[in-house]
Amino acid sequence: MNTRTALIIGATGLTGEQVLQQLLNNPTYSKVIAVVRKPLAMQHPKLENLVVDFSNLELYKAQLKADDVYCAIGTTIGKAGSQEAFKKVDYDYPLQIAELALWNGARRFILVSSMGADAKSGIFYSRTKGELEEAIKALRYEAVIIFRPSILLGDRKEQRTGEEIGRFVAEKLSFLFAGPLKAYRGTPVDMLAEQMIKLGTGTDKGNRTVENAEIFELAGK
Repeated sequence: MNTRTALIIGATGLTGEQVLQQLLNNPTYSKVIAVVRKPLAMQHPKLENLVVDFSNLELYKAQLKADDVYCAIGTTIGKAGSQEAFKKVDYDYPLQIAELALWNGARRFILVSSMGADAKSGIFYSRTKGELEEAIKALRYEAVIIFRPSILLGDRKEQRTGEEIGRFVAEKLSFLFAGPLKAYRGTPVDMLAEQMIKLGTGTDKGNRTVENAEIFELAGK
């Protein structure tokens, strides 16, 4: 009987919804804990809603207990309202949960980052993503697996103008992404979620970064 537990951050987002659904359908896990601001509308015998105040995560330290942590949380500077608010969501919250889950015995951390993530980048978004990658790797999980997708393809509830333009190009003008540009093609979120869970339930040890081209290779695309 499987007794492995997965914890997911960002379960209401485009990628997170796919990861959550696939985790619930995966026989490896007997329980899936979704760390959320408010209870999810869906119900499932494996699902546990852990409703938290993200500004006081220490209060939930004992409950952030799982074998594997899947992080798909993210926002935009426009939605957050400022660079400082953006960094809280995309850096502070996931790092703190990673620290608390590790304290509770978590062994594997699977992170959705972004193509171009670089802690030394002059672009704030890319730099923040890169800084989070470096901070998570420094925690010394048994395995840290980082995915760097391109434009995410899927049905998003909220509209993000810049992403919508990028998604249009990725979907409608896909013929442009040939040859060397193939590595930059849009990443379907269902495929991304599948590869996250495949590696998350695998046997990799240490730190591994999966670039967009490799996501497609792993999926046989």
